[in-house]
Amino acid sequence: MATTKKTAAEKPAKVYKSRVQEQYEKEVVPYLENKFGYKNPMEVPKLVKIVISSGLGDIKDNAKSIQIAQNELKQITGQQPILTKAKKSVANFKVREGMTIGLKVTLRGRMMYDFYDKFISIALPRVRDFRGVPSESFDGKGNYCMGVKEQLIFPEIQYDQVEKIRGMDICIVTTAKSDEEARELLRALGMPFKK
Repeated sequence: MATTKKTAAEKPAKVYKSRVQEQYEKEVVPYLENKFGYKNPMEVPKLVKIVISSGLGDIKDNAKSIQIAQNELKQITGQQPILTKAKKSVANFKVREGMTIGLKVTLRGRMMYDFYDKFISIALPRVRDFRGVPSESFDGKGNYCMGVKEQLIFPEIQYDQVEKIRGMDICIVTTAKSDEEARELLRALGMPFKK
């Protein structure tokens, strides 16, 4: 049986991998296997998705403000956000059922790793008086949630084009079975927890 050499045109193109994804595969997996004594490599916790949500309670029915907030979130995440609607009416908040009350984006795969990389290496260091993120914000099932007070920490947002400063919640969902495993996973991926 004759073997044929592949020419440059026939070689498969190099698949792009995020810096964080490569770090996870080469450094974090062996570190976690060593620390927690996993027998099977599929047991090692990994990132599943990142959910970014922002409330729009103050703008009610102002369609222009909703559009601006939607465009800002799209610039930050690189994905079109969906509008979240109120599930029931609350008179005290002047909210009726079906009213738009927020925006949400769910990132998975390559976009998730790219966002995580940008968030910990560019956005968080731009926070004023940054001392690290709280290390207690785990939910007991290995997921980590934190709030950001303003969208200006992201490099895509121009300060002079911002209509209103809005915060957002960032929830990192992992396959970890405990908070300790999730904390080690995120710490190994570069999350700057408070000492």
